[in-house]
Amino acid sequence: METFRWAYVGSGSIAGNTARSIVKGDHAISAVYSRNQDTAAAFAAKYHAAVYPTFEALLAARDFDGVYIATPHTAHLDYALQALRAGCPVLCEKPAGVSAAQASQMLQASRDNQVYFCEAMWTWFSDLPYMIRQWIEEGRIGSVRRVQMAYAFPGLLAGKDSRLLRPETAGGALLDIGVYPITYCYRLFGYPASIRCSGRIRNGIDAAETVVLGYDGFECRLELSLLKLRERCRIIGTKGRIDVPLFHMASAATLKSQGKRETVQGRTDYLTEFTRAAEEIRSGRIDSAFVPQQATLDCLRIMDACRQQMGLIYPFETQTKE
Repeated sequence: METFRWAYVGSGSIAGNTARSIVKGDHAISAVYSRNQDTAAAFAAKYHAAVYPTFEALLAARDFDGVYIATPHTAHLDYALQALRAGCPVLCEKPAGVSAAQASQMLQASRDNQVYFCEAMWTWFSDLPYMIRQWIEEGRIGSVRRVQMAYAFPGLLAGKDSRLLRPETAGGALLDIGVYPITYCYRLFGYPASIRCSGRIRNGIDAAETVVLGYDGFECRLELSLLKLRERCRIIGTKGRIDVPLFHMASAATLKSQGKRETVQGRTDYLTEFTRAAEEIRSGRIDSAFVPQQATLDCLRIMDACRQQMGLIYPFETQTKE
């Protein structure tokens, strides 16, 4: 593939993690903007990119093939809308926004301007979860009876200024890590028939919650927490089960059925994600085959329902009813 040039919006930890990976392939970082001009300048110098004083200046220069938004999710909407309205393809970190209403605006801008928009969820740019879905659809574990997922890390130990712990930046477990298991269940089984959520709100953020997604004949029980360290996915059927350790960045999945064991290997990495997104942009796609826009919208609808049940409202929003 001819080198694909990315304009980075944001120069924090996720920007650094993705950049280190993608420059090993046919990618270059050609433009950088961040509200922190010092970190932006250092980041741009490291990757031989141009640094811009404003996002508008970056868009006007158009020295890139696609925009990658790596800011806190409270800033995604404004940057995405500006880029899309300027006709620039966008790969936007997860979650795409803080609500389904925000996602709807982005997707409408994508359609109106006939330009690519995709949520940057590396899990679903990997081949592994599609193999798991195939196992389920083929009846390899029989009828699904229950799904158990947990995703937790000790985020409450982060510094008090961490965006993860601040209501002003929509911190907490649901949006930052809950998006992964919620999306996993949605992509395997579709939109749930019922949504139940009970959580613990501390200092204006959700420190932990249990989300139960109801389907025909089974439930997905999701345990989310910023209080401990745990990650697993187990899908149990009438004839067997599927185990996916570290499911959000999995390298393997195991099927146990009727006395037999089968393991498939996979790869979840930023280089694959960015390469596949770049290929989709170059092919003229508006919507991604890997992370469809409808999935982004529907999963934020699920998270909206969870927030409503917990009574979780961020300082920058007012409570509204759809």
